[in-house]
Amino acid sequence: MWCPSTLSLRCFSFLKPYPSSYRNSNYRKTTTATIPIAGCCLNSLMETAKTTTDEFNVGIFSYVSQLPGFHAILKQRYSDFIVNEVDKDGIVVHLTSLEVPPQIVEAIQEGEKEILNQIGKSYTVEIELFRSLAGDSDAERLEAFITQVATQSEDNSYIYPIILSPNSDKAHRTAIHNFFKEKFKFLVTDTVDGPDASRKCIRVRLKSGVHSNRVRNFKKLKDRGDQPFDSRGSNNWPQHLGKFLRFHLYKENKDTHEAIGLIGKMLGIQPRSFGFAGTKDKRSVSTQRVTVFKQHASRLAALNDRLIGIRVGNFCHVTEKLLLGQLLGNRFTITLQGVVADSEDTIKMSADSLGKRGFINYFGLQRFGIGYMPTHLIGAALLRGEWKSAVSMILDPREGERDVVRKAREYYKESGDIEGTLRQLPRNLIAERAILQCMKKCPGNYLQALKAIPTTLRMMYVHSYQSYLWNHAASVRVQKYGTDEVVVGDLVYFKGDDTERETLGVNSECEDDSCDDMYDCSNSDPTSGTHHPERKNTHVKAATAEDISLGNYTIDDVILPLPGSRVSYPTNDIAKVYHDLAKKDSINLAESVHSIKEFSITSITGRYRRVFQKPMALEWELLLYTDGSIPLAEMDLEKIAKDKSKHLFKEEKRANGNEDKNPSDCMRQPMSFQNDIHPSTDHNETEDERGLGKSQSNSFCDSTSQGAQMALKLSFTLPASSYATMAIRELLKTSTSRKFRKTVTLEEFVSLLLFLLVLAGVGAFFLVLQLFTDKNYQMKLIS
Repeated sequence: MWCPSTLSLRCFSFLKPYPSSYRNSNYRKTTTATIPIAGCCLNSLMETAKTTTDEFNVGIFSYVSQLPGFHAILKQRYSDFIVNEVDKDGIVVHLTSLEVPPQIVEAIQEGEKEILNQIGKSYTVEIELFRSLAGDSDAERLEAFITQVATQSEDNSYIYPIILSPNSDKAHRTAIHNFFKEKFKFLVTDTVDGPDASRKCIRVRLKSGVHSNRVRNFKKLKDRGDQPFDSRGSNNWPQHLGKFLRFHLYKENKDTHEAIGLIGKMLGIQPRSFGFAGTKDKRSVSTQRVTVFKQHASRLAALNDRLIGIRVGNFCHVTEKLLLGQLLGNRFTITLQGVVADSEDTIKMSADSLGKRGFINYFGLQRFGIGYMPTHLIGAALLRGEWKSAVSMILDPREGERDVVRKAREYYKESGDIEGTLRQLPRNLIAERAILQCMKKCPGNYLQALKAIPTTLRMMYVHSYQSYLWNHAASVRVQKYGTDEVVVGDLVYFKGDDTERETLGVNSECEDDSCDDMYDCSNSDPTSGTHHPERKNTHVKAATAEDISLGNYTIDDVILPLPGSRVSYPTNDIAKVYHDLAKKDSINLAESVHSIKEFSITSITGRYRRVFQKPMALEWELLLYTDGSIPLAEMDLEKIAKDKSKHLFKEEKRANGNEDKNPSDCMRQPMSFQNDIHPSTDHNETEDERGLGKSQSNSFCDSTSQGAQMALKLSFTLPASSYATMAIRELLKTSTSRKFRKTVTLEEFVSLLLFLLVLAGVGAFFLVLQLFTDKNYQMKLIS
């Protein structure tokens, strides 16, 4: 079914042929030519192709099922992509409260009372002891500071920190720090730069939270001597409270680093004070857990009125910081708008297949970036030891970037002026800035410049190359041996091994649909540098003919390695895919051409990854809508607002005697809940989540019967190592590359062209008719 009115909104299929070197008779040749939609020219499309990483180029070109798929729009609005983290206990993380729990308020108040009681006492003895430790000038400075604190009025005036005398003796500075910890519980010390490189100064300030005006301790840097406060906080934290405040971070259309950076700036603390389990996609609405070191919940809660697109809540104190990888996965609620299919049965069959058979567990395009220079190419250069080439790949101009970034790159390429480039280069380009700052100090030392990139970021390039090889191997495995049975030589985990699989998947790697663009998300890969418990090779075996005849393993057990020094390869010809592709890139997977371990394939441990992944607790429903600007899935913030007004709404209905249905109930109408797929049940699902997928009425509001469009809303859980976009790709049989979201098939283009020609013909007919009925024109013809 084709509808011209929805043509410009749709996302269309594009399948490319398998590489000739691996093509076989079983491959289904389904190449489809594409033409840009009306309003776009072919040259524009070609330029887009040059600036976008394509699925085919990174090994993504197979599907599990042979179903035709259907058309729909992925991420038309960021609210169409909702992500809720699933913690280690299997609990789906939601924002349910913005208030500080009373027990936390009481605990903080008790601790503050204890500290406030210390301020009014005399510290003559302690100051004299400090005089013998630090000298007269610092003792007098401290005495004046304590007097100011003790006599402070309640006018909310800011008490500025004091800086003690420069000190080059680290042991002596440590003794001073310890003295304050023991004798002055209401003060905090940290170390700041001194007048020269060899000497540091100790800064003393009033502990955050003391007096009502302490919420103003996050004043601008210029009021702190241009140096932020130490993110480690006070060591005089109340004993009855955990040192880390954990909260739920809700954000709309912002990546995790951006949101946390903004909160840290408003609190006056450094980013390293925060911890989180994984970054979430920028173009989404997401909720995740975050920890921050020694901060009061009231300070964060107070930010909610000032934050835009960000909310924090569900506060509690814990004893440990969240680390990357400390999650089971993510619960996705994805709305596909502008659905166009031959019938509802087509959608049902595709959804059923996704639930029963799953999808190929590819690393999505986010893993490789979507810029002109894919990250796996940089990773290949690093593995070859081509340091200068890798630096150039990171720094050189590239197409498709914002003007400010493009101009900065071009300026450096032409002038070599590092200082001038750094002034122009946006601060979110972390890798580029780190390289330039290092090259300013060590000109020509390209290896040192690469090592200046933060560890989690620079390892992204090598991990990206591993993913590139894995994707190709997975595609070959599917094309050559199908998706139904285990074959001799496939890698599997030993049956009966307690460590063979986790709750949500074989692979413990921390990766989610986290970045729409690597370079727009602070150039960071949330998976890199994360500690993952590696599986021993003794847990892995190649399936034998006996295993297959006995039915010991199923297709769900098949795994493939990410190359490294401690992994085994399949004993069938899939192993050749890894070595052949690496050889084309002049890389030997068994040997390293240099001694830099972090950029050496033989020094990387490697790991295993499930080839096929099934969405867990998959639920879906078809919706009709008339206004694409209205979100079709309820977000956490909406639920909070609804809960607050629920009681008031009921009271108003009782008072007015009006029990009629709310008119807004017709805004979102279920068309069908025909999902029979329930592979697992999440006992932590909310009541709303359990309601999805149940049989519902097929009734509609009369107002939606005309001009309505169809949407498909899906909810499912994936392990942290899997990409939701790859599940949607399997469902729609549509590339997730951005360039194909603006294309239509040749058949559809011809149909559109014919439609436009008909319109043009009708218009020309009426124009001619008008001319010939015009009396003036008739007189001209006669004359």
